[in-house]
Amino acid sequence: MDLNQAQIQAINHNKGPMLVLAGPGSGKTLVITKRTRTLVEEYNVKPESILVITFSKAAAGEMKERYQKEMGQTATGVNFGTFHAVFFKILKYAYRMNASNIIREEEKFSYLWNAVHELSLELEDEKDFLDSVYAEISLVKSSKIAIENYYSLSCSSDDFKKLYKGYDAMLKRTNKIDFDDMIVMCEELLTARQDILALWQQKYQYVLVDEFQDANYLQYSIVRMLAAPQDNLFIVGDDDQSIYRFRGARPELMNQFLKDYPQAEKVLLDYNYRSRLGIVAGAARVIKNNGQRFEKKIRTVSSDNTGIVVQTFDTQTTQNLAVLQVIQTYVKENGPLSDLAILYRTNTQPRILTGKLLEYNIPFLLKDSMPNLYEHFIAKQLIAYLQIACGSKKRADFLQIINKPNRYIARDCLDTAETEIYQICRYYEDKPYVLERLERLEYDLHMIRGMTPFAAIKYIRRAIGYDTYLKEYAEYRKIKAEDLYETADEIMESSKEFTDHEAWFHHIERYGQELKRKQDEMREDGKDRLLMMTFHASKGLEYNTVIIVDANEGIMPHHKSMLLEDMEEERRMFYVAMTRAKQKLYIFSEKERYGKKLEISRFVNELLDEKTTR
Repeated sequence: MDLNQAQIQAINHNKGPMLVLAGPGSGKTLVITKRTRTLVEEYNVKPESILVITFSKAAAGEMKERYQKEMGQTATGVNFGTFHAVFFKILKYAYRMNASNIIREEEKFSYLWNAVHELSLELEDEKDFLDSVYAEISLVKSSKIAIENYYSLSCSSDDFKKLYKGYDAMLKRTNKIDFDDMIVMCEELLTARQDILALWQQKYQYVLVDEFQDANYLQYSIVRMLAAPQDNLFIVGDDDQSIYRFRGARPELMNQFLKDYPQAEKVLLDYNYRSRLGIVAGAARVIKNNGQRFEKKIRTVSSDNTGIVVQTFDTQTTQNLAVLQVIQTYVKENGPLSDLAILYRTNTQPRILTGKLLEYNIPFLLKDSMPNLYEHFIAKQLIAYLQIACGSKKRADFLQIINKPNRYIARDCLDTAETEIYQICRYYEDKPYVLERLERLEYDLHMIRGMTPFAAIKYIRRAIGYDTYLKEYAEYRKIKAEDLYETADEIMESSKEFTDHEAWFHHIERYGQELKRKQDEMREDGKDRLLMMTFHASKGLEYNTVIIVDANEGIMPHHKSMLLEDMEEERRMFYVAMTRAKQKLYIFSEKERYGKKLEISRFVNELLDEKTTR
């Protein structure tokens, strides 16, 4: 491939700081590897004094492989690694640490689980809670926020502080550190010990950072220290593709870099070699609506101003049928399925679509794990209601529903493997207000026994008051009740085609088995299958054809995005998703879901400022 003028300028940069703005498909990996080669061959820089940092182990491996291919047999000495690998190397020498000091993923959640149970928190969605709490702990650490000044989004701030301190105490007790500790400790070490800093500065004379838009303040601070005093700091990134703000990433650091290094050169890799002109132009119309960004005019080698198809469907069902039609047409035209991707904002969105793919025997691979709808706590509780109505006496089923909504029943009264309502009534024979609730439950169970699953779930939610319980639980967990209602809607919708409870139970069991079997089967190497993933997981990838589903307000942008910074992050995510497509981009939305009207995403309206449907 012939190099363009901007690439040549970046590759030939020698000393001092440089900012390289690298848009989608602009050849940034090529630029980094060729610039590294130029440093060694043209400027006689020792390979051992060059440090190339990226974010993922896979990206670091790919970069090293590309460099070795570029250099041939002389490709030795250059240091390629992730931020965490580089920082841990520094800590390892200073504190005599080894890999056993790094907490494993399962240990991390075990520590948090213990901390949760010490507080006796009553949680239905324990895994989701642990995920959200750990994400907040990570943000607090990496941003160096004083725990006393932090207000949790997952639980009460008092509980969060206890969880944070409990988790931290367990780390110290077992002599473990997590990835965030790695960054904090490294920054503190290099700040306090100028002698140690000087050793690493001497070792790394040239520092190159890939995907800089994903860096947080501490990572940037450490990189600046390592690159001093020569300041041979070469950073490559695209502020428009910064989509990890929830992890502490700050795209504004790219602008800060130019303030910190006023002498820095700046170059824009302004050619997109990946996508049709129509896709690039459409994506540009969306991202220009962000205020906090570098202005860019991206050109393409393509002059084809087509490529984007925007369609709105009446329902999610008709949208999913359209997706199947696109896939079938694509296959007929002899395209490999592996060059087609379905993208969505959150990993719970494609649950119904995956059921259709299974039904049509279309091979697919989920890049993110998609939770089985029927393993959600709401599904388990609704199913337990129906199981008991059908005659189940299992204690486990009664525990799922007995206080949803609250009937003031103590777990102690359910002390045998099997039970029935009349036994619970005996336990509470001296408490008329409890007996009244139990009699009402018995009546309700009798009512739902003869209903279809759909009607029974509707009755449980409205007449029994399960939605009221969900609202109270949402307030306790500091989450939106609408999120829980939507899951209940999805479960209810999935039951619609079944006329009796047993048929639905059989479908649930079969669906779980089939989903697991397909996932195991489709992870086998060499199989041609379409890819399904979230916007986040798609970053850095490219496909001939991309289908974005559910392009509606409340989904993209997500309804939790209230602040301007959040909205701009959502727009960047949509931009990343759009720019994965090389030849064809389908953007689908729907007019209603579960009987509720939906609006088309504002990002689609921004895209349609000019005619883009082809």
